[in-house]
Amino acid sequence: MKLKNRSPLREVNVSEGIVPLGEFKSQAARYLRKLGQRDEPIVITQNGKPVAVVLSPAAFEVIRQQQEYLEAVAEGVADADAGNLVEDKTVRPWLKSWGTSAEKAPPR
Repeated sequence: MKLKNRSPLREVNVSEGIVPLGEFKSQAARYLRKLGQRDEPIVITQNGKPVAVVLSPAAFEVIRQQQEYLEAVAEGVADADAGNLVEDKTVRPWLKSWGTSAEKAPPR
């Protein structure tokens, strides 16, 4: 999994990044164009309260990848806490055999 080295979210620009729902609806094309150019999230408000955040597809993908990574790390930590570990001296020969005609079964 490849993670980008940048934050998927820039700071919300208060003057342009917080938009009432009515304004967003009437100027959606303009806001979506800006979103693609500046890669800053847009916070949509209704009655003065935030109700939605609009992200570019690229920012959403970075967040999705980061979530997958964090879930994998949490799974590994849970396995380690539960004692589900395999010593490296057992794993190394298995890894070296990958893709060969003498590939070994995974260690248990």
